Amino acid sequence: MAAPNVANGNGLATNGPINIPAKSIETEDQLVQQMRSLKTAPLWAQMQRLNPPAPNPQTVPHVWVYDELRPYLLRAGDLITEKQAERRVVMLANPAREAPYTTDTLYAGLQLVQPRETAPAHRHTAFACRFIIEGRGGFTAVHGQRVPMRPRDVIVTPTWNWHDHGKKSADEEGGDDQPVIWLDGLDLPSFIHFPVHFVEHYAKSRYPAEDRDESPIVFPWDKMQAKLNASSDAWVSQPYLKKDGREIGLIIGASAERLNPKSQSPGIRETASSIYHVIEGSGYSKINGTTLQWKQGDTFCIPAWHHYQHFADGDSKVYLYRFDDKPMLNALGFYRVEGVDTEKYVTE
Repeated sequence: MAAPNVANGNGLATNGPINIPAKSIETEDQLVQQMRSLKTAPLWAQMQRLNPPAPNPQTVPHVWVYDELRPYLLRAGDLITEKQAERRVVMLANPAREAPYTTDTLYAGLQLVQPRETAPAHRHTAFACRFIIEGRGGFTAVHGQRVPMRPRDVIVTPTWNWHDHGKKSADEEGGDDQPVIWLDGLDLPSFIHFPVHFVEHYAKSRYPAEDRDESPIVFPWDKMQAKLNASSDAWVSQPYLKKDGREIGLIIGASAERLNPKSQSPGIRETASSIYHVIEGSGYSKINGTTLQWKQGDTFCIPAWHHYQHFADGDSKVYLYRFDDKPMLNALGFYRVEGVDTEKYVTE
């Protein structure tokens, strides 16, 4: 049924709702209906949803088994050419949400580049951190610095920096005929709420760059492993930080952990969500009563406000890589840990 014509303030007829005088409304349903016709809504009807008693992430814990995914990623390397796909990536989509949600605030994906390929140069608003899983001869160029992709290193791509990726072949020094594979970590879910993300493509496939063996954008595994092993504790965690002590990004932070055989990490419940990659070893995590088994190569996620604890179940050390949203939460004043006096978080 069409809306009736109603005179506006100028005495002209216009299509719109008929305003019922407030004093004529006798029931809550009539009140709500009238408010909706005026493009408003009653908060009291949605108070619990908008003001929940505890954090309520929409994603769930999950583990992605590398041995299951790797064959399909390799097959994509055969079937999907570099011209067809600007980036050949398998997104790790949370079972409870569609991509780009790996957690409610973090995105993860497995990316593959074949020998002699170039993932074309572009730049974007999103920040990226990349953990190199396997392959020799891979490289990435970030705003004029071309650095090697060595297994277990972490490489960051700051926001709005030109970058491309490539892979040397067997007839090039340091290359072979196998692909390079890494784990991408980006803040893409943030841009569902902040519609400010966009991409610019460079005129050529590669941005002009000079070879660098060391760079501030590279965090070598050998240095991180040495820090972890310097501790005598059964469990230890070390953050990846810039030389001046700052986090690697404004939204995303990263760290590495080591567990001795048959040891466990402290249990924690925090508002940060995290994505873990198993660098070495095997074990399991208890997350809100659910047990996730994992081994080298696997990736798993922990949503916000889920109590979790890691356990090493083998006879060798476990090394874990983690990226999370703690820098963003700390900057906004949203980071909390269960059991910490809430008055600590009060700001003036």
